[in-house]
Amino acid sequence: NPVYDTVGESVHIVYMDATKGWVPLYDGGVAWETAQSYTSEWLIIAGGGGGGPAYGGGGGAGGYRIKFDSETSGGGTNTESLITFVKGTTYTVTVGAKGAHTVAYTSTGSDGGVSSIIGGSVSLTTVGGGGGGINDAAAPPGNNGGSGGGGGSYNGAGGSGTANQGYDGGDGDPPSGNAGGGGGGSSAVGANASGTTAGNGGAGLTSLITGASVARAGGGGGASWNGTPGTGAAGGGNGGLNSSTALGDATANTGSGGGGGPHTATGGDGGSGIVVLRMLDADYSGTTSGSPTVSTNVGGSGETVIIFNASGSYTA
Repeated sequence: NPVYDTVGESVHIVYMDATKGWVPLYDGGVAWETAQSYTSEWLIIAGGGGGGPAYGGGGGAGGYRIKFDSETSGGGTNTESLITFVKGTTYTVTVGAKGAHTVAYTSTGSDGGVSSIIGGSVSLTTVGGGGGGINDAAAPPGNNGGSGGGGGSYNGAGGSGTANQGYDGGDGDPPSGNAGGGGGGSSAVGANASGTTAGNGGAGLTSLITGASVARAGGGGGASWNGTPGTGAAGGGNGGLNSSTALGDATANTGSGGGGGPHTATGGDGGSGIVVLRMLDADYSGTTSGSPTVSTNVGGSGETVIIFNASGSYTA
């Protein structure tokens, strides 16, 4: 993929064969110049899981991966690398959907959707947060995910988180307690329920990649019967208490988990995910789709920040 970028330059090419294709005989010394590229910092958070109904567990946070300064990804890791964008290549950005609540007494909360950046040699994905468990004698666990969903009351176990993305959900309490576990967060496990005290959601992570300090990807709180409901973290939904009123939705575009639902009520919805790119102003191409928010010279840094709250693309 030679790049010809000199005005008035003469190029003489000859078709050799199907293997070698067009070969330049003369091109002013830039015959096989590598396609121009640049690097970008990034954040990807998947959608958070929905809270479980009927004294359910909190939803787990969506998988959290980042490369910005010394900030860590979910699970306490910091092994990520910069993205290398090749000019002219289009990169598809997918923002994971929220994990929706489900009808009471029927199934665990829904898992959050996957977030990703895909294009050229770039392939970065995160796992949606696990849905919270429910009050059931079969003791179904919270779902596995980027971070695991909290277990429902009746001995439900918390779901497992994904390595380098998040933590496990907390366990629910036996039926004598009727309280759900907290959903796992990107920086801590969800708390176990104890008696009628439900588990709090696991803590999220705070990032400065957008130029502002924002906490995201926390677990949802578990629900309780006649006790203390769990509290959601970093935009995660709070767990319900006693009544049949549904509550506990997580904040949109945080990737946090929804709160567990009380008694006959549904759990709360998880928060949708988010994708952020940060690069030098001089490198930003100006070509996007999906209507992301674009800010230049963020904080006087000479860098452009692109925030995708919905799916779209970036052409380097």
